[in-house]
Amino acid sequence: MMRHQGTKTLETERLLLRRVTAADAREMYEHWASDGEVTRYLTWPTHTGVDMTEAFLRWTERQYEKPEHYHWGIVEKASGKLIGNISVVRLIEEIDAAELGWALGRAWWGRGIMPEAARAVLGFLFDEVGVNRVYAGHDAENQKSGRVMQKIGMTYEGRQRAAGRNNRGVVDMDQYAILKGDPIK
Repeated sequence: MMRHQGTKTLETERLLLRRVTAADAREMYEHWASDGEVTRYLTWPTHTGVDMTEAFLRWTERQYEKPEHYHWGIVEKASGKLIGNISVVRLIEEIDAAELGWALGRAWWGRGIMPEAARAVLGFLFDEVGVNRVYAGHDAENQKSGRVMQKIGMTYEGRQRAAGRNNRGVVDMDQYAILKGDPIK
């Protein structure tokens, strides 16, 4: 059984994972939410104005009142910039499972940032929340996201045809998962 605690601040060598607020709207908008290259494979639309980002962040702030809500902004310690986000997008209480989703500003791609953030979240979910299974899926054409899943120790479980919808439409989805007893890489 999961022991929900809400979004707690997590820290890694290079990153601070923290709650986001409406005050973060400009950075989120400029660093990733307005970039069609970043949002191409995501399930939410590219933001067309900072007001759209602010509305999302105000909604997120309200969700933090729920102990089962997990959504972190990723802050690069060296610059102090908010550069992405990682969250539990779905919980399945009956099997103690959580689905992860993430986005990272294009300027920070290829630096190992998302695997570093995901490892911190996995440790928190397994050790503190009591999750047994963490899974994630990606558009079959978004192999960069799949590489993140592989780097953190997730096992490829297969491709589901026409199983997801994102900004490209209905797409095939590659599925990965890691269990509590599996090594986080």
